[in-house]
Amino acid sequence: MEMTKDLLRVTETEGRGRALVAAQPLKGGQIVLRDSPILLYSALPLISPSLHPYCNHCFKTLKQPQPQAAGSSACVCPWCSHHAFCSSNCLSSALSYSHSPWVCQALRRLRDSPSPLSDQPLERQVQARFLIAAYNLAIVSPSNFQMLLSLQGQPDDSAAADTTAAAHFLHYLISSLCAPPPALQERQLFSAELSAALLAKDKLNAFGLMEPFSETSQRSSRAYAIYPKASFFNHDCLPNACRFDYVDADGDHNTDMVIRMIHDVPAGREICLSYFPVNQSYSSRQRTLAEDYGFACQCDRCKVEANWSDNEENIEGEEEAEGMDEDQDQEMEAASESEPESGSDIEEAQAQAQVESDFPHAYFFLSFMCNRTNCWGTLAPLPPKDDGTPSNVMECNVCGNLKKDEEISGHGRDGLSIDG
Repeated sequence: MEMTKDLLRVTETEGRGRALVAAQPLKGGQIVLRDSPILLYSALPLISPSLHPYCNHCFKTLKQPQPQAAGSSACVCPWCSHHAFCSSNCLSSALSYSHSPWVCQALRRLRDSPSPLSDQPLERQVQARFLIAAYNLAIVSPSNFQMLLSLQGQPDDSAAADTTAAAHFLHYLISSLCAPPPALQERQLFSAELSAALLAKDKLNAFGLMEPFSETSQRSSRAYAIYPKASFFNHDCLPNACRFDYVDADGDHNTDMVIRMIHDVPAGREICLSYFPVNQSYSSRQRTLAEDYGFACQCDRCKVEANWSDNEENIEGEEEAEGMDEDQDQEMEAASESEPESGSDIEEAQAQAQVESDFPHAYFFLSFMCNRTNCWGTLAPLPPKDDGTPSNVMECNVCGNLKKDEEISGHGRDGLSIDG
């Protein structure tokens, strides 16, 4: 975990709890945080007839998600043959840390037919995965377990109220099928109350590690991760920073999260992420935030859109984005007709139009939202060069495409070259 020195500081904000603010002026593209997860667990169904397509330790995509012939790099758990790993190194690391004998036994007994989870929703299966991973964390890394307990989220929080019943059900299930290790019982770290507290932490702090991008299907999470510093970022519907992860990248630390600035901000400004794609409508955003995080957003964008008509605020998905594109085009055309064509004049016209328009955040969508089919990711500049020169290349945090001179290249994260 690395918070770039002297760039961010933790503070308490009224009505928003802990927050991260800029300790000095920040430039677009600057990396302000690299964070490693203290806990990782699969987001896929526990009850499945086949192996999942991701490594059960680093969650990279497996080239061949089934037991392999001699000499192949892919491996399976020697105890259950149900969890696959991308290499012998990942298998060895998992067996000594995340996929301990108790974890393997607990997951196997929860999965074996007839499974007591078979008539439960997928969410309950994933919650079972989390609780087993969290209790295992208390054994293999007590310091990280205490860090998990220090995060925000309590069973009586409005967004986590539904976790109490799930916690009692799962606690009884786990304790009856697979008694917790003596290390947990001796330290009194296994109870229904603690399970409820852990599920509340998970609901408010877990980040999804997404499946590979596709233009033809909707992505889901392949895994969930708890990041101790990144959990301090609050939400804004027009964020000034965004998260990048490179789960399928070669090498270690592929599950690390990188936070980059979208644009310049002054010292003292709170640094915020968006908890979901920025193209969602006002009503959809407010519903998600209320149900999943327990608050109503009062950001500048929401204050504007709250005053729109019901028809405007209920536009969903691509229809909303298409309307945004039309507004953006009209706004940019007006700016170009009324102002000289120098770069600085155009930028001033755009900034003025953003303030005066009934759609004051149109410039954000024009400049910082990816226009690739089915993407709706956020664009941020590549990190500045070694000499501090800012980059004029924008990277999408969802599909990995690069934008230069108003063009989106056809290259994603597997090739960072630029067309044109």
